Amino acid sequence: MTKLTILANIIAKEDKVDLVKAELLKLIDITRSEAGCINYDLHQDNENTAHFMLYENWQTRELWQTHMANQHLSEFMANTQDCVEDIRINEMSVISD
Repeated sequence: MTKLTILANIIAKEDKVDLVKAELLKLIDITRSEAGCINYDLHQDNENTAHFMLYENWQTRELWQTHMANQHLSEFMANTQDCVEDIRINEMSVISD
C-alpha cells in the first residue's frame, strides 16, 4: 500500500479557539516522533481562526491507526471534549505524481 494522507479538519467553538489551538500544538512533536509519521503539519484558517487542519502523511494505514490509539490523542479528545464543534477526518491516497 502507498502512503496514507490524512486531512483532519477541526472546528473549535468560538470561545474555545485558544484552548483547542494549544491542545493541538501539544500533539506536534510527540506525533512527529512516532513510527511511520512522514509529516504532521497544523494549519489555521486565515479568515476563520476556529478552523484548524492537520495535514498528515503516514507510511501505512496501520501505523496511523496505532497513532490514533495513543495516549496523547486520548488526552487531546478528553481535554477538548466540549470545545469542538466538529472534527472530520479524511483518509486520502495520492493519485498523481
